[in-house]
Amino acid sequence: MGKVWLFLFSMFFVLPAQAGVEDYAKARAQLIQEIEGDVRKTRSYIGKKELDPKIMKAMGSVPRQDFVPPKLKYAAYYNRPLPIGYGQTISQPYIVALMTDLLEVTPNSRVLEIGTGSGYQSAVLSGLVKNMYTIEIIPTLGEAARQRLNALGYKNVQVKIGDGYYGWKEHAPFDAIIVTAAATHIPPPLLKQLKLGGKMVIPIGSPFSTQQLMLVEKDLKGGIKNRQILPVRFVPFERKE
Repeated sequence: MGKVWLFLFSMFFVLPAQAGVEDYAKARAQLIQEIEGDVRKTRSYIGKKELDPKIMKAMGSVPRQDFVPPKLKYAAYYNRPLPIGYGQTISQPYIVALMTDLLEVTPNSRVLEIGTGSGYQSAVLSGLVKNMYTIEIIPTLGEAARQRLNALGYKNVQVKIGDGYYGWKEHAPFDAIIVTAAATHIPPPLLKQLKLGGKMVIPIGSPFSTQQLMLVEKDLKGGIKNRQILPVRFVPFERKE
């Protein structure tokens, strides 16, 4: 549910009003090229010049046009965040790919996402892991995402409506946790639910200002190591009052 703030400039692929399967396929292919270019531009931040090919394949297979509001389908393959209502956004594809790559998931991974939004990030991860769990605090968005993911065939994704700060204890521990909203600190319940040897990606910082995308790693003895990846700007981590 976030957006990235970076010095990246993209050539937007504007889809025709009556876009068909081939139009969307061409747009996805161009988007993949743009993501690859952004990775190269930010290699000094992220420490690599390319992402895992499996991640790029997943990005190229998810129909982003089905995860944006109907009136924004023409912009579905812009490499930028788009509004999805309730003050939330669908994240920039480059950031979706990067965060997914940083998790280093395997086909047997159990993953928790905080901030379902439209369900796009869950859809990308769905084809890469065994079990995907995602929590959305805004009921209308969460219910819509659940129906959307179901209709599109992402059967290994479970959606919960609730406060993501506390994680999803019933399904813990998780091999990886991804947070798609900016928090002022790393929620202790999420750290507790992260498996030994697991990874968490989370933006940390003040709301509505530049934050830092953090990679959090828990070693096999339970020790925690944090690494800043790059500056970003995400919507705030919402809590229930």
